[in-house]
Amino acid sequence: MKHALNDPDIRGQFAGHETFPLRLLWLKKVHDAVTPFASAGTFTERSAIARFGVGRNMAVSMRYWALASRFVTEDNNRMVMPTPLGVAILADAGYDPFLEHVATVWLVHWGIASTPQWTSTAYFAFNVLPAIEFDPATLVQDLMALVQARGWRASATTLKRDIEVFLRSYVRRDGMLSDDGAEPLLAELHLVREARLGGWYEFVRGPKPDLPDGIFAYALHEYWERTGTTAVTVEQVCYASGSPGRVFKLDENSVVTRLMRMEALTQGGWRWTETAGLRQLQKIGPVDPLVLLAAAYGQYETSKGTAA
Repeated sequence: MKHALNDPDIRGQFAGHETFPLRLLWLKKVHDAVTPFASAGTFTERSAIARFGVGRNMAVSMRYWALASRFVTEDNNRMVMPTPLGVAILADAGYDPFLEHVATVWLVHWGIASTPQWTSTAYFAFNVLPAIEFDPATLVQDLMALVQARGWRASATTLKRDIEVFLRSYVRRDGMLSDDGAEPLLAELHLVREARLGGWYEFVRGPKPDLPDGIFAYALHEYWERTGTTAVTVEQVCYASGSPGRVFKLDENSVVTRLMRMEALTQGGWRWTETAGLRQLQKIGPVDPLVLLAAAYGQYETSKGTAA
């Protein structure tokens, strides 16, 4: 299977989270701390404990997850700053500075699971595993085979720990409180759950009604740009590694339904066509991804009966 972890320019990343899953309030705290920019030392100096209200290891984890979700970025001088996405969402006047909307959680998941640079285990799990069900032991073996084939340096212990963090990030545990700031943020999406067979887990595929079309379109735009093509087929969007269908665990009918709505959402920038059995979306004109985000959060405002 073709996937980004086979790219010679990609190195596997299986550490950096300090064994902490991403938590609800972390991204806003990081955004504010690095606006307009800050050095990497912001998260490792003694002042980090007072600045973030957490221990040093947790502050390092906060930086890691903010980078992994692509809400902040780091330049060659290790200066950390918000990305345009981070500003649009997390600035005080942004769409969702305190992560009150599930749309933002979907965006975070997309950032983490659609590319492998920071979170190779999540990318591998969502995009490379062929089955819906999996067990952690086999996942360790599969990742170790990849590590050895690519000549990367990562031990079985490191991979096992990374998989544990992956599962703690995505699997909702009994007794979790929805208003608990310490709850893993990504568990809200219910994308991974414990299977009936003890010790196994399964992905939850389906239409994902709480995933706004604007977020789907934003993800599709990013995926499409990586393909370098002027058209994408239903099969690509559903099943290709790093595609919205694969990362969001959407079923094919749901993908088709969403693709058919893209022409209206992009005001003709993308066009749905279905000829001779080939179902695809074509690029007709430019589409601004930040406008797609505005559509996603405008959807929430409209549903509340207020101006979008």
